[in-house]
Amino acid sequence: MGGSGGFLGDIKPDDFVRKIRQAEEKSTSTEFNNAINKLINDLLVTVNDRPIDEIKKHLEVIKAALSSEIESSLDLIYGGSVLKHTYVDGLSDIDSLAIINNTGLEDKSPNEVLDFFYSKLKQRLPNTDISKGKLAVTISYSDNIQIQILPCIKTITGLKIAEFNGDNWSTVIKPQKFAEKLSEINSINGQKVIPVIKLAKTIISRLPDKRQISGYHAESLAIEAFENYNGPKTPKEMLKHFFNESSNRILSPIKDNTGQSVHVDDYLGERNSVQRQIISDSFAQISRKMKNADATEQIDSWESLFS
Repeated sequence: MGGSGGFLGDIKPDDFVRKIRQAEEKSTSTEFNNAINKLINDLLVTVNDRPIDEIKKHLEVIKAALSSEIESSLDLIYGGSVLKHTYVDGLSDIDSLAIINNTGLEDKSPNEVLDFFYSKLKQRLPNTDISKGKLAVTISYSDNIQIQILPCIKTITGLKIAEFNGDNWSTVIKPQKFAEKLSEINSINGQKVIPVIKLAKTIISRLPDKRQISGYHAESLAIEAFENYNGPKTPKEMLKHFFNESSNRILSPIKDNTGQSVHVDDYLGERNSVQRQIISDSFAQISRKMKNADATEQIDSWESLFS
């Protein structure tokens, strides 16, 4: 009994073995990907466990301390990472705008208003750690929640905050626009961008201080990275894409077209500055580590990024 091809048909034995191996590799890769995505999803459960009630209590106390100097209808969560749902406990500042309207402070410089806010909060919260920077007053609580209050002038045409140097008021800004843009990008990517930002913030927080970026900058990079994203909608692949894209995008200043602020990444200096190159190198290393971990299927390498 002959037959030209037997049960293999026209497939050569070597090709048949190769196809079996490819099937095994594909199966292994699926198991690995599932394991990493489970690791990431478990981490997100922890990250999403935000102390929102505690944050609101702190904001109400701050609002009461400044109530005689700001609009009575002010919502101090407005504009921060809590609003954008990218807040990560211990890894994000809660940036809040304190709107000045008909208080007699409108003609003061940003520095003078900041000094006023600082002294008022120190007076009302004497046992709380309060510090003053160029743009904001930072209140650090014993429960590890940190809130930044940015003075903001209300005008007929809109809101103004301090310019990056802290000396002058900015042109009119529209804080809600940034949150809307981020929400749009998140929506067209299957609601996966916000979780990826939280994961990226977690990884970035493990870097040395000089290699970190602000939360708002990370969110801006995510908008750019995922605006035209066509890859797999899994947290692992999107996280890889974020660091791969951002390692290049970080080298150039981001112009904020949403009106959220006048400064996204001015703190890193000019295009291709030394500081930008340092952070770009760190992001590129993270990207390579993820790719190498996938190539060798090392779960430990992925775990080390978050620990």
